[in-house]
Amino acid sequence: MPVLDKPLDELVKYTTSTPKPADFDDFWDKGLQELDALEVKVNFTPVDFKAPFATCRSMHFTGTGGARVHARIATPKEPAEQPGPALLFFHGYSGSSPSWVEMLPYVAAGFTVAGLDCRGQGGLSEDTISTKGNTLHGHIIKGLDDAPEKLYYRNVFLDTALLARIVMNLDSVDADRVGANGGSQGGALALACGALEPRIKQVYSQFPFLSDYKRVWDMDLDQNAYVGLRDYFRRFDPLHKREAAIFEKLGYIDVSHLSARIEGEVLMAITQLDNICPPSTQFAAFNAISSKKAYLLYPDCGHENLPGANEEAYEFMMKL
Repeated sequence: MPVLDKPLDELVKYTTSTPKPADFDDFWDKGLQELDALEVKVNFTPVDFKAPFATCRSMHFTGTGGARVHARIATPKEPAEQPGPALLFFHGYSGSSPSWVEMLPYVAAGFTVAGLDCRGQGGLSEDTISTKGNTLHGHIIKGLDDAPEKLYYRNVFLDTALLARIVMNLDSVDADRVGANGGSQGGALALACGALEPRIKQVYSQFPFLSDYKRVWDMDLDQNAYVGLRDYFRRFDPLHKREAAIFEKLGYIDVSHLSARIEGEVLMAITQLDNICPPSTQFAAFNAISSKKAYLLYPDCGHENLPGANEEAYEFMMKL
């Protein structure tokens, strides 16, 4: 088969090329303390979509920076005798929460299901964090010229943890039976959610984005979803005098570092011909995980719909 990246025997040992800030864990502990101090106002509103076995609603909650963050939430219409499992869905870059129809198979199985809209992307969530610098070609560089707390993905990662807390506190949910699921950007957010909310029991992550930025750069794949990196250097550091500092700052929002905090079980779908999120960056996140884990290798697939992957994810989550 064609080889885009390192051979498999090297990929399974590869860690990361992106430097990890010395205060990385302290940075994220402080972020979680910020969530602890938030006055989280949660509102539910009905929607027009109807299903015979599900109650579907919009949910807004207050995140960092006072942003009103939106999620879709669907619950079984007939309440169970005991609290049941829940699943959190995270979407791909520039998209929005999954359709109600995508959520319904899990609701039919007794799950409460919530799908987050990332701030300032294709859904209904606000992006209220003001930052210095440009955002011309994407969210990775938003906040890069400001304090690390202003990084766009720092606040989105915290939104995933806050969504988990809200769902876990619902009367219909057993907080010990909650999973996270997503692909690409959503795959990164599922990992981030599992890292920042240790009660997440299971994580399914498909070809995660936002992993090992330096490796993406070294492979000359800073294009498509990563094009903001190339544009940033061309405009603001054309001689790469600040390269080391820039990649270290990006290390705060790199799931190849954050995944080490995951305590739940992880199943990852890894695509060996992926030129959007190259396989070495996917393995960088996977190899950082110390909890129970496994991967599904798609040697002939890139960044695309994966045959059988939805079924694999469904069967994995049914363990909840």
